[in-house]
Amino acid sequence: MSRLYRVAIVGYGNIGRFALQALEAAPDMELAGVVRRSASISSGLPKELIGVPVVSSIKELGQVDVAILSTPSRMVAQYAKEILSLGINTVDSFDIHGDKLLELRSELNDVAMRHKSVAIISAGWDPGTDSMIRSIFQFMTPRGITYTNFGPGMSMGHSVAVKAIEGVKNALSMTIPLGTGVHRRMVYVELETGADFHQVKQAILQDPYFVKDETHVIEVPDVEQLIDMGHGVLIERKGVSGRTQNQQLKFEMRINNPALTSQVMVAAARATLKQQPGAYTMLEVPIIDFMYGEREQIIKGLV
Repeated sequence: MSRLYRVAIVGYGNIGRFALQALEAAPDMELAGVVRRSASISSGLPKELIGVPVVSSIKELGQVDVAILSTPSRMVAQYAKEILSLGINTVDSFDIHGDKLLELRSELNDVAMRHKSVAIISAGWDPGTDSMIRSIFQFMTPRGITYTNFGPGMSMGHSVAVKAIEGVKNALSMTIPLGTGVHRRMVYVELETGADFHQVKQAILQDPYFVKDETHVIEVPDVEQLIDMGHGVLIERKGVSGRTQNQQLKFEMRINNPALTSQVMVAAARATLKQQPGAYTMLEVPIIDFMYGEREQIIKGLV
């Protein structure tokens, strides 16, 4: 058997915790350690990290092949550039679609090319595996319309964005599908003592995560009582194959959000080891590279 690839988890929130479980189940990987802020280390360790190397810098872990960035999207560029420059591959779950995603890909590609490392960006389920499904639907029916309907469920990226707003002690952002790709955001906030709810509400409504959707902000005494990490997606496309109209395609799943995100990231960590230096979205990586096992056996079992 070939050696186990050493993978570090950078950050230890919801995704980091589930990434630990996914790594423990991966037959070709081992946990090199967890990178946390110094303050987090000194405040005590969760029981599952007892006996695990927990450090404040990835340089303290010795050889690391891949780093899973369990960090807020707005911090990905900083962490990824630092780690890629060490010659270590990175995987992130950057979840801001459109131009920001392309900008991140370009920035990380420059760093990765210089230091002969690999980054796979936006390796979650949306962007990520849902993007792959949408692409398959599109080449099956080149003309048509695709609707992506999220939820109902907790959006980790939106919740983290709200938590970063001054005056917010804790937050939960729920995504409610209204159909045809239109969504409502229900944002529940627990405020710090003395915080002004009106100011917090306005800051949320003006945040890029929320400006495009109908958003309702509600103050609650205890956010933890509301949290359920379940989520889901329904992707529908009605299109044309050749000259044949009314081709209807559908993909649906109901999932634990951070568990699935972290599993996709671990698969992407494996895929980084099979790419040439540079930065990639999941669309650009062969599907078979995400999978464990001998290439011929995978093909034999699935084709």
